[in-house]
Amino acid sequence: MSLTRSQTIETKKEFQDNLTLSGLTVERIAEDLNTTPEIIENTLNLDAIYIEDPWVLKEYLEEKIRENGDVPIEFKALRGDYHQYWFLNSSRIDKMKIG
Repeated sequence: MSLTRSQTIETKKEFQDNLTLSGLTVERIAEDLNTTPEIIENTLNLDAIYIEDPWVLKEYLEEKIRENGDVPIEFKALRGDYHQYWFLNSSRIDKMKIG
């Protein structure tokens, strides 16, 4: 999946908005996902190692936001059931494997 320039800008903003809404730090997210803060920062900026990394982070943030009783900001480009996208390794996302 390739994003247009405007989708890339919008998705980065959606990540930042959801990060803020979650109240979590990059360090905490990295710890929870068993990775480094640098991997999380890169993923927030859509400079991920694997195409699944933004989906992992999206799923993680949405779950944490809902656990707090809030509603996550909707992702317009990263939407739908990732299991249905042939180009994604859905088991990698299910296992929350990032980086």
